Parts: sequence; structure tokens; C-alpha cells
Amino acid sequence: MISWLLLVLGLTMLTVGATWLTNGSVAVAKRLQISEYVIGMMIVAVGTSLPELTVSAASAIAGNADVALGNVVGSNIFNVFAILGICAVLSPIPFSRNNIRYDAPIALLVSVIFTALIFNGTLSRLEGALLLALYVGIMAFSFIKNREKSDDAATNSNFAWWRSLGMIALGICGLIYGANIALESSIEIARSLGVSEAVIAITILAGGTSLPELAASLIAALKGHSALALGNVLGSCIANILLILGLCSTVVPLSMTDLTMTDLLVMVLSAAAVLLSAILVGRKRISRLEGAVYIIAYVAYIVYLVRH
Repeated sequence: MISWLLLVLGLTMLTVGATWLTNGSVAVAKRLQISEYVIGMMIVAVGTSLPELTVSAASAIAGNADVALGNVVGSNIFNVFAILGICAVLSPIPFSRNNIRYDAPIALLVSVIFTALIFNGTLSRLEGALLLALYVGIMAFSFIKNREKSDDAATNSNFAWWRSLGMIALGICGLIYGANIALESSIEIARSLGVSEAVIAITILAGGTSLPELAASLIAALKGHSALALGNVLGSCIANILLILGLCSTVVPLSMTDLTMTDLLVMVLSAAAVLLSAILVGRKRISRLEGAVYIIAYVAYIVYLVRH
């Protein structure tokens, strides 16, 4: 009973935290005259990726590189196929010209670069430093390319600076603590129901660190801020690889043992799916039908993992 109550508490904190983070981020975007996509990519994405950073860093330092690598790869697959899929089913996600020309291709390129670097089974300190440098460059590039030109953008926000920044900070805290409570209580409930450890690890743990991204993106989509949801997902995928694995491998070189090329290829495929939706399939948007296909793809991947 306590586990169920904690689950409700955790989900409530996630919802409230995501709402605050979304409202505060939109207000900051208007005041700084930058697009919601940039805010989603640079602020919301980093904030919601903190659980992945914590888990991956602790695992790397403890010498469990596969957990660090698997956490990032699994989270990126979940971010695209599950989160964007659900958001698109609720409300089709449009792409801007910059999303099509730069952002979606960059997300795919980052996945390909990581796969190429880890292909020999090891991510060295030098490669980690290169990933970090690439992250800084991409953030600067995205900021410049996605700036809004509207002179009156700053007048559209009703929130004072202190209130906007406070909502962002409290929203991130709510997401992190809410995700932690929901994750731990879900594991206890699953064990009490007799669910195997393997299924728990593949489903609950894999998606658990992505709960902040899921909550923030869902709230953003429901509030009509699809660009914020898209920026959060693509930004999280880029931050997971370049920032998180870059930091981890700079401290401790990471070696891949249990992670397979199939996992890496599915991650690359997920990034490629977004680009295909942008330029070919969805006519500059992720439609509801495509969102359903994304979800089916994620379920199929989980079934494959369970059976293998």
C-alpha cells in the first residue's frame, strides 16, 4: 500500500514539476527572444537529463561501464520512440526549417559518431573530451540558428525574471525527486507482483531515468508547446551522448561488454526516424500515425530484448 501511495506522490511531483518547468521555460524564451526549441534543448533537456547523468556517472566510477552506456543508449531510444511517439499521438509535432536543416541531422550525426567511436569496444578519455567539445559547439550553433527575430518577444511574458527562473529550478527539482520516488516505488510494486528482475531492468529502469523527459514533453505538448517538447527530446539525446558519456569517459574510460551492436543500431535508427519524419514521411511534422509507429517500434524492441 505504501508503495502505491509513493507512486502516486512521485507521479504528482512529476506533473507539477513539469508544469512549472514548462511555464518558466516559455517565459524565459520570450524574454530572451529565443525560440522555445532552444530553451527546450539547452535548459529543459539538461535539467531532465540529470537522472541519466547521476546514474551513468555513479556506474562509471563504480566500474560498471555497461550500466552507464546502456542507460544512455536505452534512454535515447525511449526518448524518441516512446516520448515523441506519445506526444505526437496527442498532438502532431511540427518541424521548423532549422529543425529540418540542422537539428534533426545533428541528432542523427551525434548517434553515428558515438557508434563509430564505441565500435572498438572502448570510449577513451580523449574521445570523451572530443564529445564534450562537440557538445559545446553544437549548443552554440543551435542557439545562433534558432534565435527569434521578433522585437516584441520580450513583452509577451507576464512573469518576472525571478519568478521564471524560480519555476524552472523548482520544476527541475520536482522532476528529479518525483522520478526517483516513482522509479523506486514502481520497482517495489513490480517485485511484489512477481515480475522478473530482467523485465524490471529492461522496462522500468530503462524508462525510469527518462521520466522527467516524458513528463516535461507531455505537459509541453498538451499546452501547445510542441517545439519545446521536440527540443527537450532531441536536446536530451544529444546531451546524453556528448555531455554525459563525454564527462563519464573523461573521468573513467568506458568499455562495452554486454551492450550489443543491435542496441546501438536501434538508437541510430531512432534518430534517423526523426529525420525521415522531417523530410520525407510526415511532411515536416511527426503525425499521429507516425507517433503510433514510433510506439510500436519501441514495444517491438522491448519484446526483442526480453526474448534474447
